[in-house]
Amino acid sequence: MIKPRSSPPAHVAAPARPHAGRRALTGALGLALALAVVASAAQAQTAAAGASSAPVLLVLGDSLSAEYGLPRGTGWVTLLETRLRERKFDYRVVNASISGDTTSGGVSRLPALLSKHRPRVVVIELGSNDALRGLSLQMTEQNLNRMVQASRDAGARVLLVGMQIPPNYGRDYTQRFQQVFTKVAQSQKVALLPFLLDGVAEHIEMFQPDRLHPTAQAQPRLLDNVWPRLEPLLATGKS
Repeated sequence: MIKPRSSPPAHVAAPARPHAGRRALTGALGLALALAVVASAAQAQTAAAGASSAPVLLVLGDSLSAEYGLPRGTGWVTLLETRLRERKFDYRVVNASISGDTTSGGVSRLPALLSKHRPRVVVIELGSNDALRGLSLQMTEQNLNRMVQASRDAGARVLLVGMQIPPNYGRDYTQRFQQVFTKVAQSQKVALLPFLLDGVAEHIEMFQPDRLHPTAQAQPRLLDNVWPRLEPLLATGKS
């Protein structure tokens, strides 16, 4: 005969349930954490919206603006971002510079950049690689004109950055290359910086071993060359 299982002795207590106060505290902490996460996400979205609403300054350049051979964050374009903040200019800098790029590359890339970023100011720093490859100066001039015109048609103000090349390319080619930038700036009626490397080109110690690209120590001088021609174009965007 199977005996029925006996009930636990009266002195054995039933397992205790979690205390109601502890459950309430845990729930409150969970709610606070969730609210903090939501608030943090909202702040991040607000900051992103503020950044995206700032007018864009687009730099379209080559290795001289793309920090070639430099530690990240030491190029003149990055230094420009810092100066804009210090001088209370509310701009978001988009550096679309690519090492080795030519004016033909700039012409092909610019329409998408204008459509995506809708910049208020465009800095065009291209042409050096055209000259180093001995490309047609007529083509370089046409490409620069096309980029300036496209930027202006998109409602942007333009700074054209000029370059010079060593005399070993021939006196005629060297002079005509330098004049290309002046001709484009005058015909398009846009601001011109005649020579980005002014005050740097004559100091070999300010160049990397390839003797083509300035060192990090030279970058503040490049920015100082750009700034006087760029600042007037930024005035209406100042907060």
